Amino acid sequence: MYEYTWQRSSFCSGGGNNCLEVAARGGDIAIRESSEPEAIVSTDRTVLRAFVLAVMDGKFDHLLG
Repeated sequence: MYEYTWQRSSFCSGGGNNCLEVAARGGDIAIRESSEPEAIVSTDRTVLRAFVLAVMDGKFDHLLG
């Protein structure tokens, strides 16, 4: 298994277990929550970019209530 070099979000305060962490390997991106480090979601840069742009555009706002 590949060993990732994880980076925490700048919004993670105090180094607790409530942080988003990402790691890049070539064109692949791995994402996990620090509270469950064994649960890793992986994608590629193109798909992640499309997702982030959709979130910023409010495409998922209807799911919030």
